[in-house]
Amino acid sequence: MAMFTRDRRDADQDIESYTPLCRSHGGAEVLALLPDPVTARLCLDLAEDAAHAIHGSMAAAHIGSEPMTLVFSPEEIDLIQLRDHAEGSSRQRFEQVGRAFATWRRRHSQRRTVFLDDCRGDVARCVATECATSALVVTSRHGNADARDAFRSVVFSQHKLVLMPPARDYYQGNLFGHVVIGWRQQGHAEDTLVAAKRWLAAAKRITLVCIDDTDGKAERSAEAMLTRLALQGQVVAISSNGRSIGEAIVEFAKVENATCLLIGAFRHGYLLELLFGRITRYVLSHATMPVMMKH
Repeated sequence: MAMFTRDRRDADQDIESYTPLCRSHGGAEVLALLPDPVTARLCLDLAEDAAHAIHGSMAAAHIGSEPMTLVFSPEEIDLIQLRDHAEGSSRQRFEQVGRAFATWRRRHSQRRTVFLDDCRGDVARCVATECATSALVVTSRHGNADARDAFRSVVFSQHKLVLMPPARDYYQGNLFGHVVIGWRQQGHAEDTLVAAKRWLAAAKRITLVCIDDTDGKAERSAEAMLTRLALQGQVVAISSNGRSIGEAIVEFAKVENATCLLIGAFRHGYLLELLFGRITRYVLSHATMPVMMKH
């Protein structure tokens, strides 16, 4: 794993002495996007395992809103001041992420080649810059306002393959031990599988689950998709039994001891998803294993 955002001579410097940068990580297959200090360690662990699975490289980047670089109305300035009081300034948030990164980096010598970039300003622009060349972005939708804004931008604007830590339980490792895929004929499941092919090829076990597939069409399309991607996996059809589709997917993944859950996320754009995106929101809120998805 080798992804440099700074000169090697700076490798042993403390994170507080890094000069903030804002540029894309050319060539890194996996990017740990770290807007929130609370979830930084989980995202770094997931990104490392995802990079190892494909024998690829990883990079890490903090992003955060920087009010001093933007123009706001008086009302927005009041909200920013309230946020700074609750979450700290953009510099303080970066320093918190930086300390979490420095602690993670010191634990293994191989991590000495991974560096932390820093991009502050407009969150959407920072996301576009940092994620430009990465095939997989590891980030969390939970946490501070920057985390929520970054997640929305990665999914709905950049349309990246995204890997997220579970909302509750800690990550236990063995990321691709058993990948459960929630399969639907419509939606973004097919695009997600294509984007995730390299990681699925590294999985020890793959199960595609079709829910309420009364006519068998979803099951047949799932088998055809595995053949198309040259992947070995099992296709299972189950009934929701009165549960929501999201609940059925999450419960099946738990019972089958899934180590990662893959779904095609959000059928609509951001505004419509606020009203109609029940399946994806349920999965993201209740899954006890990492979730991989793409819009």
